[in-house]
Amino acid sequence: QVQLVESGGGSVQAGGSLRLSCLASGWDYSTYCMSWFRQAPGKEREGVASIDSDDKTSYADFVVGRFTISQDNGKNTLYLQMNSLKPEDSAMYYCAAVGSSCVSSPLGYNYWGQGTQVTVSS
Repeated sequence: QVQLVESGGGSVQAGGSLRLSCLASGWDYSTYCMSWFRQAPGKEREGVASIDSDDKTSYADFVVGRFTISQDNGKNTLYLQMNSLKPEDSAMYYCAAVGSSCVSSPLGYNYWGQGTQVTVSS
C-alpha cells in the first residue's frame, strides 16, 4: 500500500524559505510522476511542480525561479525547496503520485499525502 507523508510546512515571513519533504512508502513503480499541489481556502487545488522517473521537472509559472522540486530515490523522498516566499504562496501543500507520466490535473493522481500547511506573512 502506497503512503505519502509530507512534512516541513510552517509559518514564515515574506521573502523567507521552507523545504517541504514527502516520504513515500510502498512505492514500486519504475515509471512515475510525483508532484506538489497546493490549495488555499476557497480556491481550487493547483499544480506547483512535478518530477518524473527520468528526473524531468516542470513548474507552474508562478513559482519559476523561486521553487525547486527534487527527489532522492535512495530515501524515497520528494522535496520542494521554496525560496522568496510570498503571502500568496500560503496554502495547504500536498504531495501526489501516479505510476505513469505526469499530468497537470489533480484528477490524474491516485496517491495523495495528508498535506502540510504553509503560511507566509507580509
